Amino acid sequence: MDWHLVGLSFITVFLSELGDKSQLAAIALSGRCQSPRAVFFGTAAALLLTSFLGAVSGGVVAELLPTRLLKAIAAVGFAILALRLLFFNHEASE
Repeated sequence: MDWHLVGLSFITVFLSELGDKSQLAAIALSGRCQSPRAVFFGTAAALLLTSFLGAVSGGVVAELLPTRLLKAIAAVGFAILALRLLFFNHEASE
């Protein structure tokens, strides 16, 4: 196992999840319930399952499609999102 990759993945996900809506939901649930331990294990299991499903599905897609095609799809997707945010986001300006 590549421990450098494990550490890099952990740090990246940890930093990106700070202040995420799932953490805010866990804080709200643990503040209102009698068992914060149950909230911890439930949210930890949910994060593990979603991360596992994302890694498996990403691996499957990477095996089926060439890298250049995946990069092109990602680039086009981000470009579409950027254009929509720049030119078609009328709700935020009103």
